[in-house]
Amino acid sequence: MKKLTLEIKPKIGFGELEFGDTTEKLTSFLGEAEEIENIEEIEDDADFNTVILNYWSIGITVFFEGVEKSVISCFETDNPEATLFGKRIFELNEKEVIELMNANGFTEIESEIEEEGEKRLSFDQALIDFFFEDDVLAAINWGVLINDQGDIEEF
Repeated sequence: MKKLTLEIKPKIGFGELEFGDTTEKLTSFLGEAEEIENIEEIEDDADFNTVILNYWSIGITVFFEGVEKSVISCFETDNPEATLFGKRIFELNEKEVIELMNANGFTEIESEIEEEGEKRLSFDQALIDFFFEDDVLAAINWGVLINDQGDIEEF
């Protein structure tokens, strides 16, 4: 296994892993997943297939999408070592997260309280969500849009 840099890169990836990469590249960095979930649905005559690889011990979840070719479409982390724009993101409060995103050109923000009580801050320009529990950052989810062929869609 190789060592993964825990740098969140909106619209690009996570450390050395990029959106559009294969499971082979992922496992060369993280090894075999501790848990694999497969979600298959048929919506409006279109196949929808998502494979979720959980690496619980290091706080990383990786989502694969694409019908013809399955590629990395999304990451989620709660790893306290993760950085975003040079800052250890889990050390920041909500106001500081907003300031950091604004300083890096992401100014459109949506906020919503989820059913479980978590507060979600979304920056759609970056396709990134920050989840807060009791005013503490609990997880970050970011990704890209993938078509059936496994190609990244423009956004």
